[in-house]
Amino acid sequence: MDNYTELEKRLGYTFKNKQLIIEALTHKSYKKPYNNERLEFLGDAVLDLIVGEFLFHKFPHSDEGVLSKIRASLVNESGFATLARALDLGRYIYLSPAEENNQGRHKPSLLSNAFEAVIGAIYLEAGLERVRSIVVKLLDETYPRIDLDTLCKDYKTALQELTQATHGVTPDYELLGARGPDHRKEFEVAVVIGGKAIASAKGRSKKAAQQKAAQIALEKLRKESK
Repeated sequence: MDNYTELEKRLGYTFKNKQLIIEALTHKSYKKPYNNERLEFLGDAVLDLIVGEFLFHKFPHSDEGVLSKIRASLVNESGFATLARALDLGRYIYLSPAEENNQGRHKPSLLSNAFEAVIGAIYLEAGLERVRSIVVKLLDETYPRIDLDTLCKDYKTALQELTQATHGVTPDYELLGARGPDHRKEFEVAVVIGGKAIASAKGRSKKAAQQKAAQIALEKLRKESK
């Protein structure tokens, strides 16, 4: 783990209260009296507002349905993990040795949570205007294109079309479990084709988990057909 001052340079923001950035970067496995879960909760709400406002102004002629779909493609675990990777955030997180050995710095869920926490910390210290400028700049730098066709890949539909053509069946999605408190619950879903589980994935909603599982299954079936 590198010194977090490098992260401040990447963000373009220097914390006055260093404990805030330390807390935002502290995973619960690190076994300190504090961790980043509360800041993550706050950051999630702040990001939802900022991205919603960003899209509202970026697409003045799009209706609510289109805006909601684009926002859902950005405001999720995968989208936040993408922004976290753009900051190289994983290298700065405080983790337990066990989580370190378990490739924790590369886990999308952990990266997403840490990114939300950092945004929550900046919001607490500097307010909405400052954090908005940081997030919008990061979005512009990370996504060359932000539109419905680029972001909203419907893997479930693509998988269904493939399995109907090759197997004559439609995929089923089985909920394997749900863990965590209500504000950050994680769902695990399996894709079942012809009575056989092909792939499974986790997500912050059932739909997100289904899409991830469908993507994995789609890639797997395409490799097998080559």
